Amino acid sequence: MRFHTLNNPHFREETRKTVQLALPIIAAQLAHQSLGFIDTVMAGNLSARDLGAVAIGRSLYMPLFVFVLGVLLAINPIVAQYRGAREFVKIGKTVRQGLWLSQLIALPAFFLVRNLHLVMQQMNVAPEVIPVTRGYLDAISWSLPAAFAYLVLRFFNEGVSLTKPNMYFTLMAIPLNILGNYILMYGRWGFPKLGAVGTGWATTFVWWMMLLGMVLLTAFSKIYRQFSIYRALRWPKWEYIKEILHVGVPNGVSVTFEVSMFAITALIVGTLGVNPIAAHQIAINFASITFMIPLGLSIATTSRVGFAIGKKDYREAKIAGKAGMVIAVLFMSCAALVMFAAPEWIARIYTNDRAVIEIAVQLIFLAAIFQISDGLQISGVGALRGMKDTKIPMFFNMIAYWIVGLPLGYYLGIILGFGASGLWAGWIGALSFTAIAHPLRFFRLIRKFRQSGDAPYPETGLKEGQVQDV
Repeated sequence: MRFHTLNNPHFREETRKTVQLALPIIAAQLAHQSLGFIDTVMAGNLSARDLGAVAIGRSLYMPLFVFVLGVLLAINPIVAQYRGAREFVKIGKTVRQGLWLSQLIALPAFFLVRNLHLVMQQMNVAPEVIPVTRGYLDAISWSLPAAFAYLVLRFFNEGVSLTKPNMYFTLMAIPLNILGNYILMYGRWGFPKLGAVGTGWATTFVWWMMLLGMVLLTAFSKIYRQFSIYRALRWPKWEYIKEILHVGVPNGVSVTFEVSMFAITALIVGTLGVNPIAAHQIAINFASITFMIPLGLSIATTSRVGFAIGKKDYREAKIAGKAGMVIAVLFMSCAALVMFAAPEWIARIYTNDRAVIEIAVQLIFLAAIFQISDGLQISGVGALRGMKDTKIPMFFNMIAYWIVGLPLGYYLGIILGFGASGLWAGWIGALSFTAIAHPLRFFRLIRKFRQSGDAPYPETGLKEGQVQDV
């Protein structure tokens, strides 16, 4: 990157807007991650069986949830582009059709989650854990209609650069989740003691409360009236649903490729012994926390790039994409320095076991190496998503994670015997591939659009203050 970019006033202004949008998203991501942590800790205080049920239950339904989240994330760039083009009526139609789509997906997902106990039997899960896990999954299944509808409204808000509502509702979910767990898990205030199953019902209650809050906000706040979301009830329209699926399905598959590589690696590490498992969990937990920042920046970048594309201002789109990547790289560089400088201190936050710490230090060093690549690839994906370009990135991720990452990690870790460190080295290869591929494609597409001459660079557009805050 050329140094004069940082001194460019347009770049500095775009950086400010991206950070302003991203901070509430980051806060919400961290808050949402804490919900799983709370469930795990509270279930662990009951019994090993309840803890195992929550852990297994989450590992079974989260891949489905992540895929659907990736599909519905298409609402963000679609809405952002309509906003840039000032087609507010189409925004409302897209949200309504997105809500229909969320429920059409929720119906089969409901039955699928309720039958995941069949997978547990094939996995030779301990028999005493299966009934509790099944009860947990049955409870969670009732949250899916609310969760998927909430995601549509969340991504709509982020598409019009309103990122604070999701932050407020996710932060509100933390005390609600703790209270719900306390009442239902331990049988307080006249409710039956449900154990881990109570955690599932508490999660369901929280999702429905979050949806209720978001519906009331978008229905009665003046700032949403221009979109006419609830003005008329319309049946599903394939034209709008097709666009969401066209952008969303490749994005959902792409996210699933990434998540599945990490999940399979964890399973392989599980065959190496107790200490590597513990060390892996420590390193991946810390790396997941640092990843929340570029992930939030990526979603904000999607909104900023989409808005510029909607205005057909490709110069602004390029600046928005570059700003997201630069901020992500700068933060992840700082994270990498911390990991390089104090890996043992980080490991000691989690454990005092010397054998586990020694392995964790090695993995934290490797995590430091891929921090910049991870930040660059996720911000590159966000910029491409803002252009509604998700199909080619999906193939990039398939190559990176399934053709490069997993085979390389297995070869180094299992065949050559480097253990967990070798498996993590495979991640470095995968993330390095995507860190090059995604940004290069973004800048190539922007150059192509600018050279096509089919769009001017207008000086005017939707004023930022119109839908900047609630």
